[in-house]
Amino acid sequence: MSKKIMLKSSDGESFELEEAVARQSQTLANLIEDNCTDGGIPIPNVTSKILAMVVEYCKKHVDGDDSSSSTEEDLKKWDADFMQMDQSTMFDLILAANYLNVASLLDLACQTVADMITACKDAAEIRAKFSIPNDFTPEEEAKIDEENQWAFQ
Repeated sequence: MSKKIMLKSSDGESFELEEAVARQSQTLANLIEDNCTDGGIPIPNVTSKILAMVVEYCKKHVDGDDSSSSTEEDLKKWDADFMQMDQSTMFDLILAANYLNVASLLDLACQTVADMITACKDAAEIRAKFSIPNDFTPEEEAKIDEENQWAFQ
């Protein structure tokens, strides 16, 4: 029987998970090694909505997951489906993965955002997609476009 680890989200919800699942997070693995898990581990920077997603990801990716004989291809499809979310949730997930040091989730989420950016044709489309205000004057923008023309060929 494996040890259970209790996590408490910033909004007070508790999550009980297997130690192997918790160890997907380097931050939690360090706390487990230091025997700092009594009474639960507070996760002050992560809401229950996002922590539930991190836990779901870690359960799916835990080494030796016997509950589902996931092939690498199945896991890639699951990851792609898992990353279908609104931008706000995506950015919260990136912050949580970084805070908890879940490297594979952080890499996956950042790659998803990078793919969203590279799918854009130009800076204007990127600004529109991510609600970034344009603080360049038309003259400054024309100069930048001229200097970087090679990038759009």
